[in-house]
Parts: sequence; C-alpha cells; structure tokens
Amino acid sequence: MGLLTDPSAGQSKIIKILMKYYSKLCIILYLGGIIAFCVLAYRPFNSETYFSENALLPGLVRSEYRDGNTPHTYYRELLDEMEKYESKLPYSWLLAKFKQIGLDTYTHNFTLNYPLGKSQKFTGKNVYGILRAARAASTESVVLSVPYRPPLSIHETTAPAIAIMLAFAKFANKEKYWAKDIIFLVTEHEQLGMQAWLEAYHGISGGKEGTLNAGDMRGRAGAIQAAINLELHSIEIGEIDIKIEGLNGQLPNLDLFNLATRMCAKEGVSHTFKNRIPRRYTDPLKDWKYTFQTMLSMVATQATGIPNGNHGLFYRFGIQALTLEGFANSKDRLGFITIGRILEGTFRSLNNLLERFHQSFFFYLLPSSDRYVSIGLYIPTIAALAATLFIKAYAKWCLLHDEEENKENKDELDKPQTIDETGDHNPITRESFTLKQWEEKLKTDTTQLNQKSKVHLGHICAVFVISHLVGFGLKELPTYFAKIGVQYGYTTESSIYIGLALSTFLIILIPIFVKKPSYSSMIVLDIFALLEMGNLLICIAMYNISLAMFCGVLYIPFALLLSPTRCRLCSIVQKTCWILLHPFVLATITVFTYTFFVFWNELVDQILYKALSATQQAIMFSIVDSMVYGNWLFSVACTIMTSNWICFWYMCQYRPMIEEITKKTETSKQKVD
Repeated sequence: MGLLTDPSAGQSKIIKILMKYYSKLCIILYLGGIIAFCVLAYRPFNSETYFSENALLPGLVRSEYRDGNTPHTYYRELLDEMEKYESKLPYSWLLAKFKQIGLDTYTHNFTLNYPLGKSQKFTGKNVYGILRAARAASTESVVLSVPYRPPLSIHETTAPAIAIMLAFAKFANKEKYWAKDIIFLVTEHEQLGMQAWLEAYHGISGGKEGTLNAGDMRGRAGAIQAAINLELHSIEIGEIDIKIEGLNGQLPNLDLFNLATRMCAKEGVSHTFKNRIPRRYTDPLKDWKYTFQTMLSMVATQATGIPNGNHGLFYRFGIQALTLEGFANSKDRLGFITIGRILEGTFRSLNNLLERFHQSFFFYLLPSSDRYVSIGLYIPTIAALAATLFIKAYAKWCLLHDEEENKENKDELDKPQTIDETGDHNPITRESFTLKQWEEKLKTDTTQLNQKSKVHLGHICAVFVISHLVGFGLKELPTYFAKIGVQYGYTTESSIYIGLALSTFLIILIPIFVKKPSYSSMIVLDIFALLEMGNLLICIAMYNISLAMFCGVLYIPFALLLSPTRCRLCSIVQKTCWILLHPFVLATITVFTYTFFVFWNELVDQILYKALSATQQAIMFSIVDSMVYGNWLFSVACTIMTSNWICFWYMCQYRPMIEEITKKTETSKQKVD
C-alpha cells in the first residue's frame, strides 16, 4: 500500500524506469507467461513421477487373485437381472449377493428436489456392503465403488465392473491381513447417487440447502482414506484410462495416481491418461507436441470444474480418489483375473497406509502418465500474467497522481500576486474584503472546487458496489426465470437462457445512459477493475490453474488495452470486443463453435438448432451443478467475472474531452522524461 499512498514513491529510479517501459514490460510478461506455460510440457522442464509415500510399498506383494470363473458367473446373473429392471437398480439381487459373501449390507435412499422449474422429486437407492477389518477396530476404511447403468442408460454399461467387484469382495473376505474396512458401493443415477451417499456418510450438505435430501445411513465404517471408482465396459479389457479431475478442478494426491499406473504396468495392462498412452519420440518438437496436447486436454477438463467420474466428488471430504475406466481393444484381450489382480495390488497398498495421503503433490499438471508439472513450476506463469494487470494499475495511478500535482502547481502559479516596494512577492492582493465577503467567497470557491474535482470517489464506489450486487442478483435469478417460463409453457433450459439473455441485454444497455464523471474518475475505476482481475486470477490459480489460465489469456489483453477514447472506430472496436467477452456471450460462442466443429457435415439449420440446444443445456446444467454439488463455475462467472466485466464496460461508454486527453499526453511525456 505504500506505493499507492506515498507521494514520493514515484521518484525512485526503478519506478521511473518502470513508468517509461511499463507497456513493453506488460507485453513481455503476457507473452512470456503463455510461452512458459506451453514449454512446461517439454520433458526437460517437467519431472518424472515417483512415490513420496514409502508406506504404500507398491507391487511388492505377490498377487493371489486367480479366480476367473466367479466374475463370469456374477456377470451372467447380473445380465439376467438387468432385463427385469430396465431403468432401476436391481438392489434385491445385489443385497443378496453381498449377504451371501458375508458383508454387512445396507441400502441408502435419497431424494432430489429439483431446484428449477416445477417442483419435481426424483428418488434413488444405493447399495453397499462393508468388509470389516480383521486387524483393526473400524477406524479407517477405503472404498471400491461402481456406478450402476441400466440397459436404458445412454452411457456404456458397467455390468462387468459390478461382477469383478463382487468377485473381489468374495476374495477379500477370505483374507485376514486387512487393517482397514473396505466399502463396496454400487450407486444409482451416476454422480447424484455418489453425492448423496457421501453427504449422508459425513452428515453434511455440499450444495444448496434442501435440494438434495441425502437421507439417513444405518451402517458406517471408519474414516475413508481413499477410493477407487471402477468402470469396465467389457469383460475383456484392452486398456485402462485413469481419470483424476474432480469437482472445481481438484486433483487427488499424485501418489495415488502413481499407484494406479504402477499396478497397471505390473500386470501388463496398457494404461492411458486422457485416452493417450505415454509415448516418447526422438524428435524433440514432435515429443513436445504430443505431451502438450495431453496436458492441454487435462487443462480443458479441469477448467470446467466438472468431475469426469464419481471419484471427483470425494475430494471435498479430504478423500483421495480416482476412476479406472476399462475399454475393449482389438489388440489386447485381458480378462477378469488381470483386473482382479490390479484391484488386489491397489487395495493392499492402500491397506499399508499409516496416515492420510500427504507426502506428494495435490496441485500439478500431467503432460503424460509418467511425467508431472508441479505447482512450483506453473504458478510463475499465471503470476506473470497477473503481474501485467498490477503493473498497468500502478502506472495509471502514478500518471493520475502526477496529473493532480501538475494541476495544483499550475493553480499556484495562476494566483494573483502583488510586489511591494522592496521587490518581494506579497501573497496578499490589493483587493480587500469584509468578513462576510470572505465567507461568501470561501463557500463559492469550495463549491467550484468540488464540482471541478477530478476523482469522484463516491460515484466510483457506487458503480463498483452496484456491479457486484448485479452479479450476486444474476446468480439467484435463474430459479425465478425457470418458474416464470414454465407458467407460459417454456422448457426450463429455454426459460433460463432467455432470462439470462434479457439480463445481459439490460446490463449492456443501462450503463450507456448513466451519467459518467470525469476522466480521472474513470481511470480510478479502471485501477479498481485491474486490481480485482489480477487478484481473481491469483486466487483461482491456487485452486484451479486451468481456469485461471483460460481467463487470463482471454481477458488480460483487452483489459490492458482498454482506455477511454474519442476515436469512434477505436470506441466501436473496444465495445464490440467487450460485448463478446461477456461471460454469457462467451459461453454461447464457445458452445456454438464446438458444435460447428463436431457436426460440420450437417445442414446449417440443424447445426444451429443443435448449438442452441447444447448452449441452453450447458448453462442449465452448470446452474444445477452449483445447487446440487456446489460447483463454483456458475457462481464465479456471475458474482466475479460479470461484476468485473461491468466495470470495464462502464469505462467503454465514457468519451473524454479533448482537454483531458491533452493533459494525459503531457503528463505521460513528463513522466517518461
């Protein structure tokens, strides 16, 4: 704060150099940050993965699982049961199998009160069995979960995963070396069932109160240390893809990911990350391109904040988890025995843990399944991007401060003075006033000074506060949009989209007719907006580097170049760019562009219809995710990004006077000299 309050702060040589070259420095930092982030995928700039937790002892035990007939039997029986329950979970059959194995078996009921549109209720049921540890007092546990997908589901079947889970439970129940409880969980309705089970297990609510009724849980195990979510789509697996991205961009401890890759490699199973096998090319450019594409795929998934599997919901509760998704492959055909050995090795390593995962990284990027980029390497890249905003804000503050000083000096020189007989300047004029005249003159001068004051701090604060109140209001409005739209026969997604579109139009339109203060006031508002955006990027990067990089790369150039201007063409270009950067408009453009690339060979009207439907559903799902799971994306877009955007848009509407631009130019030249 000393730089912003000390009048002599701008007199040092470093500050003078900064003021002279700050524009070039911002360009260098912006481009350098982007280039450095891309270069991190190059092998010399990242590291090979390794185990930090020695207690895991991965792969040191001899695999004992050799039963290939039992999972096939379970699989055939499950297929018969699935024909009877085309859209529901065959919980009676699962309960019978869990009890037959010897597990403590329970069911868990939950209800979703749909938060948008009509008051609808959806019910679901989870089934789980607990294998009590023979060598401990049920103080710790691990989870093996499978999402059940009925025949009518649009997703690929997970029946083979349930079959191998039951077979592994039967195998594990015979062993006496377990020091942790093992929970075998089958969830209904994908992530909704998992979220309800976790909330009921821990007795808390993660989303909007009253939306998801998690219900009560009759049986519990110890504190959950780790979880493996299993999704097998065929009884013969060719490769296993490891998924790690979780809610709001959280990631599991890197040791757990390394454990999964080590177990797959030990059993000879081809493992992938983002469906890309680890490759190494002799050509450095080709090798960087391959790893960069893998890392970019992870960035795209993490930036959305949406879990790509049931594992992503565990992180909020301090539980490390990942998903093993198995696919059929024409080259390799590995059966249930291999998958059973992978599960055995993984859970026996987790059984060795003496405490929670804490040794390895929680914040990282993966250019490959055997390489990682730590937080210490990627944070400087986003810091470089954010630094451009802070430098620009400080430069504007110094220029504004110098302009005020120049005005004060000029006013002092313009004061009338008299010269006495000795030749000295006499600050007292020859005019004489009575006491009453002096009081009237003081009041008049004070009024004129306030009117000519260049920084209307009250107006600026009002704009800043109102913009954030609008953002908070925009976050709450979709619920009312849905209720109003349903009354007139519109679908929920259409009602929300139309409501947000009208809100966006009003947000764009209203600042045009609001009276603007002086040019200096706009500069102060710009400083506030730049500082807010810089702090926003740093805060998001500590949690979700991918989202921070996406916002920084997209918004920073336009925020740096924004300046009130009298040039009509420049003003039109600025306004057009900022309209396109509105979060609602940007989301629409992104989904439309993606739809055009995917369905490029179809008719234009069909593509437009699909793009509009996809956009409406994407926005609606982001709102539902925020209410049910606690996803931050929609909340951040409304309360912070939109509010910050309003400040910049408000500045776009100001057209400075020629005298103000002239003073700015003169002040800049004096500062550089």
